[in-house]
Amino acid sequence: MAEQTAHPATGDIRDRSSDGSAGGAGKRDSAVVRDALGVGVAVGLSGFAFGVTSAGAGLTLLQSCALSLLVFTGASQFALLGALAGGGNPFTAAAGAFFLGTRNAFYGLRLSQLLALPRSAKPFAAQWVIDETTAVALAQPDRRSARLGFTVTGLTLYVLWNLTTLLGALGAEAIGDTAAWGLDAAGPAVFLALLAPMLRSTTERATAGVAVVLGLGLLPVLPAGVPVLVSALAAPAVLWLQGRRTRNEGATR
Repeated sequence: MAEQTAHPATGDIRDRSSDGSAGGAGKRDSAVVRDALGVGVAVGLSGFAFGVTSAGAGLTLLQSCALSLLVFTGASQFALLGALAGGGNPFTAAAGAFFLGTRNAFYGLRLSQLLALPRSAKPFAAQWVIDETTAVALAQPDRRSARLGFTVTGLTLYVLWNLTTLLGALGAEAIGDTAAWGLDAAGPAVFLALLAPMLRSTTERATAGVAVVLGLGLLPVLPAGVPVLVSALAAPAVLWLQGRRTRNEGATR
């Protein structure tokens, strides 16, 4: 029986035979699991940094673990701690973390189409819609591989992130300064390593470049989380400029 699959980059639906291949473009389950485990383990270990940082910011062990269990989006969690450690109002800190986490809603729109999960599974899968699971799922050639990559990455990362949060909070004094270990950079570094090979066209690279400039340029002047949202304007801006250039070239011919 043929299975309908969606290409992660275009969203096109195509037939995929049940033997696990799609015109030679299929990917072995072992390769998907290996890649997913690599991302899950590499990023999950950075939960140590969150546990240590949360303890240093004055959060209790229960509060630190609750954030990882319920929020489970590292960037938002670190943004919350940074605002609290800097003396910010708890409500303002929470608002900044919330805005930073809204990008996951856009990931969810794309993954909903790609994964096409049963309705009963969607509430549970929503907890795992983060940068890393999205990157792994979108990198797969078909729906079956995307589901497998998303599940393995999400499960591995969720378990390790929460375990290392607990261990980091318990051993904060023994580990010392997280900046010296560089653990807080592990997650973004892995995500960028996954994203870079997907930027093949000039438009994609230009969009990424403009997003970086906007995000870094606005970081010192806007609240935590807002520069990330503003950087999303890079996509429509680049597409608008590209469309205008195409129309001008067509008019001169």
